[in-house]
Amino acid sequence: MSKYIFVTGGVVSSLGKGIVSASIGRILKSRGFSVTILKLDPYLNIDPGTMSPYQHGEVFVTRDGSETDLDLGHYERFIDEELTKNSNVTAGQIYSEVINEERKGTYLGGTIQTVPHVTDVIKNKISHISNNGDLDIVILEIGGTVGDIEGQPFLESIRQIRNDIGAKNTFSLHLTLLPFLGATKELKTKPTQHSVNTLRGTGIQPDAIICRSDFPVESDVKKKISLYCDVPEENVFSLETLDTIYAVPLVLEEQAIGDILVNKLGLKNTDSRPSHLKDWSSIVDLIRKPKDSVKIAVVGKYADLPDSYLSVKEALIHAGIDNGYNIDIEWISSERLEVEDPEKLLSLISGIVIPGGFGPRGIEGMIKAANYSRVRGIPYLGLCLGMQIMVVEFTRSKLGLELAHSIEFDPDTPDPVISFLPGQEDIFQKGGTMRLGIYPCKLEKGSVAMKAYKKTLIEERHRHRYEVNNEYRSSMEKAGLLASGVSPDNNLVEISEIVGHPFMVGSQFHPEFLSRPNNPHPLFREFVNVAKKIIREGSQHKLV
Repeated sequence: MSKYIFVTGGVVSSLGKGIVSASIGRILKSRGFSVTILKLDPYLNIDPGTMSPYQHGEVFVTRDGSETDLDLGHYERFIDEELTKNSNVTAGQIYSEVINEERKGTYLGGTIQTVPHVTDVIKNKISHISNNGDLDIVILEIGGTVGDIEGQPFLESIRQIRNDIGAKNTFSLHLTLLPFLGATKELKTKPTQHSVNTLRGTGIQPDAIICRSDFPVESDVKKKISLYCDVPEENVFSLETLDTIYAVPLVLEEQAIGDILVNKLGLKNTDSRPSHLKDWSSIVDLIRKPKDSVKIAVVGKYADLPDSYLSVKEALIHAGIDNGYNIDIEWISSERLEVEDPEKLLSLISGIVIPGGFGPRGIEGMIKAANYSRVRGIPYLGLCLGMQIMVVEFTRSKLGLELAHSIEFDPDTPDPVISFLPGQEDIFQKGGTMRLGIYPCKLEKGSVAMKAYKKTLIEERHRHRYEVNNEYRSSMEKAGLLASGVSPDNNLVEISEIVGHPFMVGSQFHPEFLSRPNNPHPLFREFVNVAKKIIREGSQHKLV
């Protein structure tokens, strides 16, 4: 039977439950246990696919084509496992299923209630992911903050699970905030006490508390939390703000959280103080090692909200680790490039990334960034929309098609170089209707893409509705825009690159989703490898 770890949060949102859940997963997997992680989100959307990045940040896409919470990206990067649509459950999914069953008459005319009908569906979702007990540990992160009304059915469900399978098979971990009061120069525990009391009100007593703070949590503070929250002092953990999220597993393991989890859950583990995090520690050491920097611009319309491009940021960090360089990311709003001189914003940049996105805002600024990159030989990596932008710029500049555009942004363009995917023309529902998930791609021998991947057939994750228009492919290739990666039937352009450019590559897929700290994505790795060699005016390489 699988063991369950429940991760809840209190006091405020955005404390990092996803990072903590992923870190716990890393610690336990490093000890040899099979682990998966499930995110329970209390919002009523079916998925985050149509939600604004300002509301939800990045939409992460799983291998099987599910649009999910960005925390699943953290989970995959930390435990190095590919998750599925079953790994993200929203309240919207739960209520839709209950209502659909009621309409079919499944409940035989009975009154439908939160308990047991809604909670039973939640429990079934949780039970399904445990693979009938094949997994050692299932980590459940409950989204939102304890006390939120929409999260109550999920809390009730995990309370029931604890009762169903026995307390010895579950572990409740509560993440909380210790605010620092400047006037008295002390960390305050009262919000944590109230948060735990609220959790207790749902019938859940935490087995451990992780205290987020910007300052060290001294033993007297831990003793106070232990006393008032009825948690052993050794189960009160300190998690100060760190310079890298990848250090979180190391900090928690230093406080013996792995031992406590293993002992409480009755897991068999021969190493009580394992050194299995040695490889992970090496990654953190490389991140922290002083080294030269390479300045990379990420140009997008959500540049003021980096969480919108979270996987892109992490993929750049991973590539930097592999290349021995620190990645200095310059977040540049594409709208600024529409009204300001690109030279002003990009003159010290050694590489440009244009990530995915939807909608017309800032598009012409992205096109100007692509032009700047192509003309000046600055490395460029276009992701999904970023590849389409590259195609539009090239056809305008090199083919003389001044009004060339994507029909997403200009339905009346005389030269729709980016058009609907086959089968997408008559789809009007926005949610979950795009080309989603893993698809194969064959690479052109001798191409930059082939050099990066070092193989001829790859699989990558997609999230798009538009594609390069095949009517223009021949003229593009004659002018120097090579379709270096295509679908096996040769019908869809998956990778484009500028022939003769140091590195100007666009991918219709999202390579950032498959990057790992110990295994950077080939396109990001090669992009940074070229970018680190670029010397811009006003900068120079370190003297030897």
